[in-house]
Amino acid sequence: MNPGAADDPGAETPGAWPAFSSLLEDSAEDLYESAPCGYLSTLMDGTIAKINATLLGWLGLSREEVVGRKRFSDLLTVGGRLYHETHFAPLLRMQGHLGGVALEMRTAAGPRLPVLVTSTLKRGPDGEPLLIRTTVFDATDRRSYEQELLRARRAADEAREQAEADRAQLREALAVLQRSLLPATLPDLPGVETAGYYHPASPTELGGDFYDLFELDDTRTAFFLGDVCGKGPQAAAVTSLTRYTLRAAMIQDADPADNLRILNRALMARYTGDDPRYCTAVAGVFERVGDTLTVRLASGGHPPALVLRADGTAEFLSTRGGMLVGVLPAAQFVEVRTVLRPGDTLLLYTDGLTEARVGPGRELYGYEALLEFATARAPAGSRALVDAFTGLLRDFGDGLDDDTALLAIGVPATP
Repeated sequence: MNPGAADDPGAETPGAWPAFSSLLEDSAEDLYESAPCGYLSTLMDGTIAKINATLLGWLGLSREEVVGRKRFSDLLTVGGRLYHETHFAPLLRMQGHLGGVALEMRTAAGPRLPVLVTSTLKRGPDGEPLLIRTTVFDATDRRSYEQELLRARRAADEAREQAEADRAQLREALAVLQRSLLPATLPDLPGVETAGYYHPASPTELGGDFYDLFELDDTRTAFFLGDVCGKGPQAAAVTSLTRYTLRAAMIQDADPADNLRILNRALMARYTGDDPRYCTAVAGVFERVGDTLTVRLASGGHPPALVLRADGTAEFLSTRGGMLVGVLPAAQFVEVRTVLRPGDTLLLYTDGLTEARVGPGRELYGYEALLEFATARAPAGSRALVDAFTGLLRDFGDGLDDDTALLAIGVPATP
């Protein structure tokens, strides 16, 4: 007998190992279907391609109802779907793996199923993401106390005081989520003055305006600003995808027009068919050269940037011809360049500003009035300019019915 034959299941019985191997394959499939946790695989747009029997049993659904017909987000509650679209999915695309995230799933019988979700991207040989593999753990026991709190809250909602508290809580939650879609602060850059402002039109609706500014290296800084169509959770999801996509693209290669093309492809791939989503956006990069800033920016259907010069003049940077982002596969984006010298300031804004209604006839504020307002305040530093426009937005009152974002970049005047 050969040494170690007693440890080898096929050493003494020819043909025994193939049969044992076949048994293992059957067991592996059975383990997938009847595992103590849920498994599912989805395409990159979230469409479910494979799901195991355990998860189907938890949800009370059949395989025919799910595979190829639903996206993973369709299995989640409204709150879970919002978090998935605005945070979970964008982070997963950036990091490739996300684990232990608490979500809630809907069951066919009605009750919510609290779960812990871990997802991993499967990539092809060329590094492109192909599938999303997700593991789902039942967290019912862990979340049972939350269900008790929810039942108590529903009972308390009958009282007027509790209903008002709920509304205040909703406003605060939306404000926190809205702030998460904007930079907490702008970086302090030597020789550059920046300022940003966001005006929400409604405290109970999520808006789609966004902006960001971040350093690329010691001399170059990237920036962008834009406006997503619509409001509410869907607009917030598009805003999140847009910000993460543009930021990642610009970190890799800050070419404004190419960055907008990357965003265009991302929106076209994610939002297709009966649910198109699009935005206007301007993306750019500036480089410090001595006491000046050389600026390149590209626009996709966005209002023209405004430059206030140190000599007291103001002008628009024409980007006429730039197309909306996310509408056409071969969209064209227009690039423009300028130089900011000491005392010059560049202002980016969204169309909530120019489309405000003013006067007894509630006419559009418009670009002519905007240019007059800016010229009357030129030259102005970034913070002073944003403060002036903030006051203007307040003066609009109820004539301002759309969110408005402002981003100013300037070179301080030489003393």
